[in-house]
Amino acid sequence: MGQALYRKYRSHSLDEVVGQDHIVETLKQALSSGRLSHAYLFSGPKGVGKTSVARILAHEVNQLPYKDETIHLDIVEIDGASNRRIDEIRDLRERVNIAPTSAKYKVYIIDEVHMLTKEAFNALLKTLEEPPAHCLFILATTEAHKLPETIISRTQRFNFKPISKSSLTSHLGKIAKKEKIDIKPEALDLLAEHGEGSFRDGISLLDQLAGLQKLISTEDVQSLLGLPPEQLVGEIINDLRTAGSKSLIDRLEQAREQAINPAALAASIGKHLRQDLASGSAQPWHSRLLRNLLEVAPSSNPYDVLEISLLETTNRPGQPAANSDIQQDSAGQTNEPPAKKPEARESSRPAIDKNSLPQKFDLANWPSVIDLVKDKAASLYTALRLAAPDLSGNRLTLRFQFPLHQKKINSPSAKNLVGSIIEDAFGVRLVIEAVVDKSAPRHPVKAVSPSENGQGDELQSISNIFGAAEVLES
Repeated sequence: MGQALYRKYRSHSLDEVVGQDHIVETLKQALSSGRLSHAYLFSGPKGVGKTSVARILAHEVNQLPYKDETIHLDIVEIDGASNRRIDEIRDLRERVNIAPTSAKYKVYIIDEVHMLTKEAFNALLKTLEEPPAHCLFILATTEAHKLPETIISRTQRFNFKPISKSSLTSHLGKIAKKEKIDIKPEALDLLAEHGEGSFRDGISLLDQLAGLQKLISTEDVQSLLGLPPEQLVGEIINDLRTAGSKSLIDRLEQAREQAINPAALAASIGKHLRQDLASGSAQPWHSRLLRNLLEVAPSSNPYDVLEISLLETTNRPGQPAANSDIQQDSAGQTNEPPAKKPEARESSRPAIDKNSLPQKFDLANWPSVIDLVKDKAASLYTALRLAAPDLSGNRLTLRFQFPLHQKKINSPSAKNLVGSIIEDAFGVRLVIEAVVDKSAPRHPVKAVSPSENGQGDELQSISNIFGAAEVLES
């Protein structure tokens, strides 16, 4: 079995580390002067060299040669994801007092340290506060914000940055030459662009393409990554500008048939929208669509989320539909679209005219926001009626007594919907936050008139027995 390229070309000395010059230079100075810290924290995105530099440093402080197959009893690597409990850290605390077998320092590398439990962090803190002189810790994480401040403050922190496209392109080109992989320069550029600043991801993609055993073209990279052709992206952008919902649906169906990655398609559309924003030619729907496109990649149904986001954009007010509402047949006859089916239940309240709403939002307008939400998401409307809103600057905090309602509103899609409605109606973009607060006041349910449904007496009897509660409409 052949060795994976990302392992074969892993850095084995500080001189081989690419793209992290600010860190390499500092560590070299510390090694030459002997001014070493008892604990280091390496943070940054995946695949940029955190673990490699940790291993190099562990060998350098002990003046040991470093190769992939090297195993030394005094250099211990711990996976924080699978050794996250307090029992494992307690065991570590007992072992750190044991002197090194042959090296000068006993080095512990804890990868993905943010995965430790709260109790495990507390146990580790005791060791970091008063470590033995022969012991050195190197913590590595992709999510440093999850570490307690007490841990971070007892380490020397180094922030690894994403690898630039030019550095990654150059590095991939050198590997391709050594491995005799024939790849076009433009294909190499595309590969580096979608490596997203990660050496490991970029090299793994190159390794996968090497199996083609031919001249690798841009089309090969696009096929591997599920990238959309530029022509398709341009046509979709044109459909968005002209509100062409029918042709847009056809193009999205084409993307499905070609197995185009929906997250990659969303990213390409977002790239064009950002260019419009930078050139000053953007429309109000640009920023709203950009926010919605962020929901595509993490979604469990990315194609559906992408389609809904794009179709909502074509169905914007004041924009005549290019090809979605009225079409002509081959004989030139105009065909009206089929009449919409009546909704199962019409709202008993009159529709709210957005133009009649004040242009400045305050808590007195909150009932109007709830009514506007009802038209778009009835399930969110039910939860929002139980919220106690607080407005501070540009932050709207919604306090709920129960976690079930807080979790429902705290989803990115729900917060984005509420924020968009407020922005459309009042011209201000607020940061929406939902929290659980047991002291939040219980809001009385708006009384339901007997004339509306003939159930006033029954509802009052239920309220007398069980107290105020949310009335679910059916």
